[in-house]
Amino acid sequence: MTDLVSLACDLVDVPSVSGDEAQVARFVASYLTDLGYHVELFDAAPGRPNVLATTDRPPRIVFSTHLDTVPPHMPARIADGVLYGRGACDAKGIMAAQIGAAERLRAEGVDEIGLLFVVDEEMGSVGARAANAHPLAGECRWLIDGEPTDNRLATGCKGSLRLTLCTAGLPAHSAYPEHGRSAIDALLDVLMDVRHATWPTDPMFGETTVNIGVIAGGARPNVVAADARADLQIRLVTEAAPVQALLERAVRDRARIDYLTAVPPLRLATVPGFETCVVRFTTDIPHLTNWGTPLLLGPGSILDAHSAHERISESELLQGVDTYVRLVHALAVRKAEA
Repeated sequence: MTDLVSLACDLVDVPSVSGDEAQVARFVASYLTDLGYHVELFDAAPGRPNVLATTDRPPRIVFSTHLDTVPPHMPARIADGVLYGRGACDAKGIMAAQIGAAERLRAEGVDEIGLLFVVDEEMGSVGARAANAHPLAGECRWLIDGEPTDNRLATGCKGSLRLTLCTAGLPAHSAYPEHGRSAIDALLDVLMDVRHATWPTDPMFGETTVNIGVIAGGARPNVVAADARADLQIRLVTEAAPVQALLERAVRDRARIDYLTAVPPLRLATVPGFETCVVRFTTDIPHLTNWGTPLLLGPGSILDAHSAHERISESELLQGVDTYVRLVHALAVRKAEA
């Protein structure tokens, strides 16, 4: 087992479901301090620290990814050269690869680099929003954001619209449902129309997709439901406004819509000589605008992220380090030619 895989394994073993990132932040901060970085822990919210590591020079290129994971925590397990566990590819393996790349670059004498690891990417990007106000952000020219792209440079990523649909009913004895009004039945009718709505498409990003991720409602099976809700995430290929208009047309006045977050799709910078892709997920990049030109790249497959078999192979991690180092070299050449 390489030190890289060992680090990734140690990171995966520290639980850090969104909202509970402090332990892994302290672990990373201690690790980077031992490597000789200047490390700052700064709270994005009470008890939820971001980690920023720099050298003696202002950071012109910053590697960044997120500390948090989706639930549930799954401890690390290694089998046949593959690391399994929550965060293996999203994004603790990526964090290990970025640290490995930074160490190789420092050994080569490249010292205008930094590492920024933030909380809450999987929820509302509270960490990225706080990091965007950091005074060192203005020193940075390039932000290399790490998400699982199979070590390809993403030319674009979809946006995201998160919302909750809420319906109200009239409770009654379930033996006499005609004396009540079911909020669950009303919600199901609304969701059926939402699922059958026609959503925008885009030549680059493809189709708008709707995921009904959570449904909840009612109190007991012998009571007509007084309330119900559904949490949705819509992957945007356009700005949010036209999708909101279509949603409101589908819902009409049958449910309350609580909009939570909206992030537009992004077209991203590319660098010659790197394989590219378009990704359907959303990142912290829209909230890190002060950290220079963003690039999106990382080892691992998004198809393994958030799954019961989340994984990343040792070869992917090693290739990730190589690709990150090569990308920084390419950016240095671009800077020299400017």
